[in-house]
Amino acid sequence: MNLALFDLDNTLLNGDSDFEWSQFLIGIGVLDRELFEAKNLHFYEQYKQGTLDIHEFLDFQLKPLSRHSRKTLDEWHQQFMRDKVMPMITKPSRELVAKHQAAGDVCVIITATNSFVTAPIAHEFGIEHLIATDPEQKDGEFTGGVAGVPSFREGKITRLESWLAERGWTLDGFADSTFYSDSLNDLPLLRMVKHPVAANPDATLRAHAEQHGWPIVNLRG
Repeated sequence: MNLALFDLDNTLLNGDSDFEWSQFLIGIGVLDRELFEAKNLHFYEQYKQGTLDIHEFLDFQLKPLSRHSRKTLDEWHQQFMRDKVMPMITKPSRELVAKHQAAGDVCVIITATNSFVTAPIAHEFGIEHLIATDPEQKDGEFTGGVAGVPSFREGKITRLESWLAERGWTLDGFADSTFYSDSLNDLPLLRMVKHPVAANPDATLRAHAEQHGWPIVNLRG
């Protein structure tokens, strides 16, 4: 049995769903553009540079979820999927996922972006398993906090190992393990799998991949 791990933003997606969700809320008037757009851009630049404070960002990203009912948020998300996410899903990404599914691999999206934003995207790809940062909930509504360990940098390893242990699996127990990612932030997990693949890599990851002979693929279409 083989394991195929996929980062989501700028890997399977030709764009960043985390960033675009905030931009979407700004666009429909839920968030104030003057207050939120500069912060959203600032955090996105920090992420790309590998300097993001994940807890500071999640405070910014998850607080708006607590101000609206789950029903309203779900309605907004349906529009977000149509307007923003679907155009970011490329043919090469769909084909890559389908190839691993056809081979019978265990396919998992593992992403720092929160599960409210990403669960419908995983469903669109036909991927059953999602490891994402989990927003805290109380009585079905979001509190604005985080539940458990954020799925970011080394946290992805922690979350993956917990997910595997729940199923009686270990990473080494798979005949093969592959992880596709675009980001320097995923180097800790890329180093752990048997076949790391740099997909649409940033400059730092591209240099590392070239130095270590990792495959480099373009999923942008």
